[in-house]
Amino acid sequence: PVTQRYALDPSYRRPGGGRVIIGGSPLRLFRLGTGGTLVAEALEAGRTLPRGHDPLTARFVDAGVVHPVPDLVDHDPALLTVVIPSGKGEVPHSIDPGRRCRVIVVDDGAQPPLAPITGVEVVRLDRNAGPGGARNAGLAMVTTPFVAFVDTDVDVDTDVLLHLLSHLDDPTVALVAPRITAGEGTDVLGRFERRHSPLDMGGTPARIAATTRVSYVPAAVLVCRTEVLREVGGFDPSLRYGEDVDLVWRLAEAGHRCRYEPRCTARHRTRASLRAWLTQRYRYGTSAAPLAERHPGALAPMRMSPWSAATWLPVLAGFPIVGALVGAGTAVALARKLRDMPAIESLRLAGLGNLFAGRLVASTLTRVWWPVAAALALVSRRARLVLALAVAVPAAVDWCTDRPELDPVRYLALRVLDDAAYGAGVWAGAVRHRSVDALLPTFEAWPPKGSPAG
Repeated sequence: PVTQRYALDPSYRRPGGGRVIIGGSPLRLFRLGTGGTLVAEALEAGRTLPRGHDPLTARFVDAGVVHPVPDLVDHDPALLTVVIPSGKGEVPHSIDPGRRCRVIVVDDGAQPPLAPITGVEVVRLDRNAGPGGARNAGLAMVTTPFVAFVDTDVDVDTDVLLHLLSHLDDPTVALVAPRITAGEGTDVLGRFERRHSPLDMGGTPARIAATTRVSYVPAAVLVCRTEVLREVGGFDPSLRYGEDVDLVWRLAEAGHRCRYEPRCTARHRTRASLRAWLTQRYRYGTSAAPLAERHPGALAPMRMSPWSAATWLPVLAGFPIVGALVGAGTAVALARKLRDMPAIESLRLAGLGNLFAGRLVASTLTRVWWPVAAALALVSRRARLVLALAVAVPAAVDWCTDRPELDPVRYLALRVLDDAAYGAGVWAGAVRHRSVDALLPTFEAWPPKGSPAG
């Protein structure tokens, strides 16, 4: 059988080398039998395992506990077609006909029309169909087993696209995306985005699925299995924004795996002006409501356990001691529930869970719920204090941790503007679609009932 190397997710823990594994996204608990313990030991030792033949490893992959690590080797360029939508007559950056990949540029009704490009097929649409419609027009012309979608404002080497095909050697994988980093701009926005870009999913490999650590990837660069995309209907042309998120989620719902591969990178150009940058963030936010309609529950701005919510609600109401007591009680209750693992590990889980929940509360207050929080701050001193702490504390922690190329004042200002623009878009989309799904929190018990065993 074909063998596969795997990397443990940073969340992976097997306390005391026992028969319980905690990890993945969202966090899961696995109770192991004898065979499962042997598999865990092999994964921890870095040994290769048969790809697709061990059901427990497959469950680990699907839960985000471990990640396949294929060798990133070159593939035949004749297997891949590159589709580049051009909505405003932009000349694509990433065209390298010398590598023999077929390249299709879709002129999405630009005025004036896009001029001919040497070594490239230019397809003209009479009317602007939007990014999803333009990509679908290019997809209809693809005859190769794999297709790469690349935006015009992205720099990516053909070698990267061919290396990403290594993930598609696994027939269960339908889509793979590289890491999208900010360009080399030296202006304030460029320096901010190198540490805080919504397109950069970080340096850790991941599965891509709703409600996970990497819940989406941008369509800046996507490499896909052609026939699978056609089976799910390609991109939704009715979505002007968020069509890439919707595609990934539909693929996952159809039973296909989608992978994020940060060893492969591409560069995205930051918007040239603050106004264009804020408009981009606002438009990202407007996609939340239509996506929530198509994928109920996936766009909740805050997702936590009821116990974590009960811990932080008294704190927000001005009773921190009550919140601390509730948090201590949840830690004891979790330790009693998880009797098959060391009590210190249960306490660690409960403590970290409550800390992460607090960070999530702060993020929700400043990003999606900021209009409500700001209105309350006008009439309540406590609300002003809570909002100020929710803005300042996470930003200070991130600045000290990430060491961005900006001073703290400008870094904080851009974070506030970023969150405000995105949140305004979420509320505008909710009003336009008459839906509050993207504004409501979700509460889920942990550990989930029926935690898997192996």
